[in-house]
Amino acid sequence: MPRPTPNSGDLPLGLIYQRHFLTREQRAQLLAWIDTLHPLWEMRFSVNNPPPPSDKQRRLLRPVYWLGNWQFACLDYYHPPEGILHRCVKAEPYPKLLAEIVDRIEFVARKRLPKNFFPEKWRLNTCLVNFYGSEFSEEKWVDNARVGEHKDFEPGPVGSLSLGDRAFFQFVEGKATLGKSNEVLSQWLEDSSLQIFGGDRWKKQTFHRVQRVEDKRGELLGPPIEGFRTRRINFTFRYVPEEHVLPWANLPTPQQEDTLPYMQKLAGNSPYFKAAIPHT
Repeated sequence: MPRPTPNSGDLPLGLIYQRHFLTREQRAQLLAWIDTLHPLWEMRFSVNNPPPPSDKQRRLLRPVYWLGNWQFACLDYYHPPEGILHRCVKAEPYPKLLAEIVDRIEFVARKRLPKNFFPEKWRLNTCLVNFYGSEFSEEKWVDNARVGEHKDFEPGPVGSLSLGDRAFFQFVEGKATLGKSNEVLSQWLEDSSLQIFGGDRWKKQTFHRVQRVEDKRGELLGPPIEGFRTRRINFTFRYVPEEHVLPWANLPTPQQEDTLPYMQKLAGNSPYFKAAIPHT
């Protein structure tokens, strides 16, 4: 197993890690704002986007919230060059504190990464908030604090901000075989830390995953979520070209049908989403 790398000085080109990126005050303010959110449990598929024969309908392992634009799982996320239409629904803007943090992340990325890593209009205008923890299922607590290997297909560098228990994050390549690991690089992502990755090596040639999240701090984070205990919150900041972000009312009818129940849940707690649903 590759030795976890503790700081940016040990990392290859395209990777940045700052362990103490947030101050204590910023962390406290950010957590206070997170407590106002109402995360969603989403299903992976829908009536108009059914699971393939080799798969089945399932709920995501963790509740989520999106800012900038909402990429519903049942719309199959943003996946250029083919998957760009009707994937990104215009969502709430960043609150002031988070916008200031994103400005700093963009500054760090542009200062330390090669210019050719950035699309012309790159800015971190999309944020996925993941709530990692344990779910109460079948009369017991089940640890779901992980995410399988995948790629973030949005163009340009990605920024990742972590709160809570530290996560074991890995880049992998190809498939693991008997006696041979597919791990390329491993990192522990600490509380209040910033990770940035960009360039073809880390965006196109490798996958990444969260193998596990420690359970040592004894700190429950975020708003109350029935049957769920959050011990890590991760913000993943990405870039989606503005022309690919649509108001919900502009989606085709099948996509509106599949996402209307989610939009109605969001509208129950958010004036922004309430206004986004045309009156019927």
